[in-house]
Amino acid sequence: MEYYGVEGHADLARDPETNSIVNVNSFEYEQYVSRRKVKDKKNQKVQNIEEKVASMKSDIDEIKSILKELLNGSK
Repeated sequence: MEYYGVEGHADLARDPETNSIVNVNSFEYEQYVSRRKVKDKKNQKVQNIEEKVASMKSDIDEIKSILKELLNGSK
């Protein structure tokens, strides 16, 4: 398939069939994919931490409830 250059943009080309603009710089694409993977890992790490904190909060609430029951039952 033959692409046509986009004036003023050496790394961009136009697909004549779909009339879409395509980035033909594979190095930039690989950098994008690499940055995206790093970002996804960070997001997953944050999500895991948030889940652990929520679980710990639930555990603390349960412990508080049990302690209140023990204190109220001993009176």
